[in-house]
Amino acid sequence: MSTLVKELVEAGVHFGHRSSRWNPKMRPYIYARKNTIHIIDVRETIRGLLRAKKYLSDVAARGSLILWVGTKRQAAESVEREASRCGMPFVAERWLGGTLTNFRTIRDRLSRLEELEGIRQSDALNSYSKKAQASLNREYKKMYRNLNGMRTMNRLPECMVVIDPKKEKNAVKEARKLGIAVVALIDTDCDPDTVDLPIPGNDDSMRSIEMITKILADAIASGKVQQATQQQAASEGSDKPAAAESQNGAPAEAVAAGESTEG
Repeated sequence: MSTLVKELVEAGVHFGHRSSRWNPKMRPYIYARKNTIHIIDVRETIRGLLRAKKYLSDVAARGSLILWVGTKRQAAESVEREASRCGMPFVAERWLGGTLTNFRTIRDRLSRLEELEGIRQSDALNSYSKKAQASLNREYKKMYRNLNGMRTMNRLPECMVVIDPKKEKNAVKEARKLGIAVVALIDTDCDPDTVDLPIPGNDDSMRSIEMITKILADAIASGKVQQATQQQAASEGSDKPAAAESQNGAPAEAVAAGESTEG
C-alpha cells in the first residue's frame, strides 16, 4: 500500500484547488491547507479507489457497459486510451445533450456515421458533386469526432466513469435521472453528493488523471477476464453429456446392457 501512496503523491494526486474555490462538502476529504492550496487526504483517495475498483470489476464481470466521460483537455487522451484498452465506450470530445436520456437518437446518428463511412469507402462518393462531397466529408468528420467512442454502446451503460463531475455536470445529471451509477475523480471544488463513488484527487493534472484512469481500466479488464472465464466454464459444462449413473456408480448404459443379458 505504501508503494501506491508514493506513486499517488509523485503523480500529484493530493494537490487540490485554491482554498478560495473549494466546496465545503469536500471537507472530509481534505487533509490540510498549504499556503493557498488545499491538500487532499491520500488515504481517502485510496479508499475511494479501492471501492471503485471492486465495483467496476463486478460490473464488467456481469457483462454490463461502463461509459467513460472526460472532455477536458487534460483528460481526453487518457480517457480515450484507457477506455479503448478495456473495451468500453467513451466520450472524450464533447458531451452531446441527450446522449443517455435520448439514446435512440444517438443510435440513429451512429447508424448515419456507418452509412457515411460506407459511402466514403466505396465508389459511390464519386457520383456526388464536388460540393456534395465536401458537405458529406464535413458531416462525417464532425460525427466521427463526437460519436466514434460510443460505437460499441448498443445499450445504456450500468455506470459511468467521470473525470471532473463539475465540468461534466450535464452527463452526471443525465446519469442520475436514469439511475446510472457515477464513479468520479473529484477535486476540492466539486460536490461529492452528485456522484455515487467519489475518488478525491487532482482532476487537472495529466499525470494524476493518467494514473487514476489506468488503475480503473485495469480493474475493468480484470472483470472482463473473469466474465470470459465464467462463460467458458459454463460452455464446457453444457457440452459435457450428463452421464447418468446407477446407484453403484456404473454408467446407466452398462446397467441397461446387463439387464437385457440377464433377461
